[in-house]
Amino acid sequence: MTDLIQHTLDEGLLTVRLNRPDKLNALTNAMYARLAQLFEMAEQDPQVAVIVLTGSASCFTAGNDLPDFLERPPTDLQSPVFRMMRAVMALEKPLIAAVAGPAIGIGTTLLLHCDQVLVSRDAKLRTPFVALGVCPEFGASLLLPQLLGHARAAQLLLCSQALSGEQAVQWGLATELCEDGAQCQAAAITLARRLQRLPAEALRVSKRLLKAPQREALAATVSTEGLLFIERLNSAEAKAALASAMRR
Repeated sequence: MTDLIQHTLDEGLLTVRLNRPDKLNALTNAMYARLAQLFEMAEQDPQVAVIVLTGSASCFTAGNDLPDFLERPPTDLQSPVFRMMRAVMALEKPLIAAVAGPAIGIGTTLLLHCDQVLVSRDAKLRTPFVALGVCPEFGASLLLPQLLGHARAAQLLLCSQALSGEQAVQWGLATELCEDGAQCQAAAITLARRLQRLPAEALRVSKRLLKAPQREALAATVSTEGLLFIERLNSAEAKAALASAMRR
């Protein structure tokens, strides 16, 4: 698991890298558990000032690893994926995402919780929850309509529309467009170093204030979505859709 989730701490900057290139960085239960552990540790570690989350220069993540997901589906809100969500939402330190290539499912919804999102031109954001017979997760049903309005949120969540890196910036899902993955990752490091030079406690308090108005509503939405997601997984509709996706 150390190899699949790499992390380095360099003078206050924690870089967390998804490293499963043969599976397009698809996330397993064990990977979610490791991510949760790293985010929890980062929040408590005084040596960590800023966090950068990335994948490779060509792929962020294809979302859930379907074989692992179907063999060991989440059964309650204590499952690893939900622990990871809570760890991300609890972060008061800046979290920057550097996204190249596919960012599917939770690869997109996770970005809604990052403070800055840098994308490559070839990034592809997509939330195919309905197509897989399930429902939105990680607060997407609350955050996307707030950010985009109902119609555009429905394009993503109901119609599974994919967005390029350029479109993600235009729609406000990302903050900076880069030409390629390497440039995207380098720009994320540069931004992180710039944030590190700011007064750390002022940064934390300011992030806390930005998140405070919807903290309770977001936590409630994530729980409601999570329970419905688990319920949907047990439906005949989802089982058929997921089995079909596995065969493709």
